Amino acid sequence: MGAQHRWTAADVPDQTGRTAVVTGANSGIGFHTARTLALHGAHVVLAVRDMERGAFAAARIRAAVPAARLTLQRLDLASLTSVRDAAKELRDRFDRVDLLVNNAGVMWTDEGRTADGHETQFAVNHLGHFALTGLLLDALRAAPGARVVTISSYLHRLGRIAPDGPDSPRRYSRFRAYNQSKLANLMFALELHRRLGDTGADTLSVAAHPGLADTGLGRHIPSALRRIGPLFAPLFLQPAERGMLPGLRAATDPAVRGGEYYGPLGLTETKGHPGLVHTARRARDPESARRLWAASERATGTVYSF
Repeated sequence: MGAQHRWTAADVPDQTGRTAVVTGANSGIGFHTARTLALHGAHVVLAVRDMERGAFAAARIRAAVPAARLTLQRLDLASLTSVRDAAKELRDRFDRVDLLVNNAGVMWTDEGRTADGHETQFAVNHLGHFALTGLLLDALRAAPGARVVTISSYLHRLGRIAPDGPDSPRRYSRFRAYNQSKLANLMFALELHRRLGDTGADTLSVAAHPGLADTGLGRHIPSALRRIGPLFAPLFLQPAERGMLPGLRAATDPAVRGGEYYGPLGLTETKGHPGLVHTARRARDPESARRLWAASERATGTVYSF
């Protein structure tokens, strides 16, 4: 594939025989990812918080892809009990998982804590996926060439992991909390790649970000920003179906290597065709990554068995 090739969903190879778990598959980027994987033959698990909305999404996919093989799985990433239950049900149902797309997330929410006591954005975006991946690790390693794709954001560059921990008491900022969670997503993907490599596993850990996509993720945007948003949207915003392409490429392109990061190649990485993009230096700091990993294991009670 030439360096100038503009990768699209038409480049997805046959996915027949693969089991793919997509979190947040009922809407936005997750929905389009699930539909495209199903179109190319994968058995897709729609891991969703709201089963009614998940069933509606499954019906939409079947209307477009009558032969789609779909499974609904309840998963509330804000609840570690739900994550553990979902992982057990998936392990009982499937001998192996070929692809896990850690896509679901929340953005710019009001200050809040989950039932487990963790800041909401960090818990949903990072801790829930950290636990889910660890609990499915054996199922992933049972599939030759399996992949874990974790969706981050170009805003990870603005993120900082608080030295005294992400759940430390401090003045809340919805923007700072989101950026921190997205930096954690990327650091997790890169550290998982390193740890898998140390064991000789052929499971790939890859990261991606959608740029600025038109999805329901922005429903918590403050009203002042919502009023001016339409003035700038045409310049930077792309449809969710385009926003899914970096993650879809990370999940399916045979040329992808572990530890890579995909995003839109346009100006400021907000839109454009998917390709390799750069990570912030702090995302690649091994000592920070080890601290985050240890803190995540403590917070979730999930210890990876490499």
